[in-house]
Amino acid sequence: MSLGRLGTLVLAAVLALGAVPAHAADPAPTVLTVSSAARYADADTAVVVRLVQQADQAPVVGASVTVERRVDGVWASVAVVVTDGTGRARVDQTLARDAGDNVFRATYDGDELHAAASSGRYQAPLVRREGVVSVGGPDRVVDEQSVRVQVRWRTRSGTPVSGRVLLWRRDGNGEWRRFRRIRTGSDGVAAVEVTPRLDTRWRATSPRLDWVTRDRSRVHRVDNLPPGKQVRLPARAPRPRVGLPRQDRAKGEGANASVSRIPDRVWRQMTGRSWHSGCPVGRSGLRLLRVNYWGYDGYRYRGELVARTDAIDNMRGALVALYARELPIRSMYRVDRFGWSRRLRGADDYRSMAAGNTSAFNCRDVVGRPGVRSPHAYGRALDLNTWENPYRSSHGWVPNAWWPSRSHARVAWRSREHAVVRVMLAHGFRWTYGTGDSQHFDVPAGNGRVIAPRACAGSVCH
Repeated sequence: MSLGRLGTLVLAAVLALGAVPAHAADPAPTVLTVSSAARYADADTAVVVRLVQQADQAPVVGASVTVERRVDGVWASVAVVVTDGTGRARVDQTLARDAGDNVFRATYDGDELHAAASSGRYQAPLVRREGVVSVGGPDRVVDEQSVRVQVRWRTRSGTPVSGRVLLWRRDGNGEWRRFRRIRTGSDGVAAVEVTPRLDTRWRATSPRLDWVTRDRSRVHRVDNLPPGKQVRLPARAPRPRVGLPRQDRAKGEGANASVSRIPDRVWRQMTGRSWHSGCPVGRSGLRLLRVNYWGYDGYRYRGELVARTDAIDNMRGALVALYARELPIRSMYRVDRFGWSRRLRGADDYRSMAAGNTSAFNCRDVVGRPGVRSPHAYGRALDLNTWENPYRSSHGWVPNAWWPSRSHARVAWRSREHAVVRVMLAHGFRWTYGTGDSQHFDVPAGNGRVIAPRACAGSVCH
């Protein structure tokens, strides 16, 4: 082959190779982002997507982008938007109160020139509204009646807030303590029915939510009012020297008197105080009386005393009648509460009287007469409202010398015509020593005699 012919063939081959089309360039990587301005819940916000080339941040124009939103844990498409000349597009969305329902993402499927992209999860920011929680309701309630305490949860702008609120309670001068978690409804309101037995304070604390700030309410006061009439004593009248805690509040309706044998626990407390070896009546001959009574403060309390079996019905009947007529009693603790008295050889009646306490059985000596057994040792005597109704002992008036010359229409008697004395007489008692021992009443034995030591004949034997 000639050299000319060979050159021609080589040139043709080169030209032919140059005519083969080149491979197309790979699509350019892209970056897809989502953003939004912080807004309040229930308000619209613009969710903005932006698509740019990764290398030079040049906007990708005219691209279709799918925007999704997660609600209740499920993703759903909300819009397909097309980017503008800046590579941006927007879709308006109403922000939910639960931040978990404000999560978005965007996807771009790509084209010949631009690679596909995904934004990943985006949490739209919420601005919290100011929460306001309050407690309200009546500011007073009569003891043993119910009152409705209401909690109200709102935003400062007045939007109701639904959710759990912690209600706190303070009894009297005690400490604040959790009372109950309550849930406010769609109207932002919740209420509880309570029956406080003393003055109470209430407040509520609301938690911080995704869309609301936390708050603590002001204190709401509910004063507990007595259902009965309070005793008004003279301003100059002395107060008992021995203080006692308030007894438990009344149980059941009315006087609700109950009589039982002496329980083991009570007998252990009595032994060595109000009862000891050598007493004229033993455990089997005694009964425990529990009964509601009206206190000086107008509230109902539950007291107890011990008396002989053949006098317990008189005790019960008289105390039930005093209750029915709302004739008050200062306190009614068993006398063993006051401990042993060496000089009385029984429970300490000096302290019981100094506290104004009402009691019955006490196997002791007569106050002021060592060695002389008191009528109380037989379980048929009752000392009532001892502070306002003193006893004239061998060493003077006990427990005070202010009250003997004074009376009170409800709690201090100096005549058989007084309401209390008349009730006691009507239930088989004798006002044995009159004004010399106005607190003291006796139930006669079966033959009608008041059991008392001979040393007391013709004199006061408390």
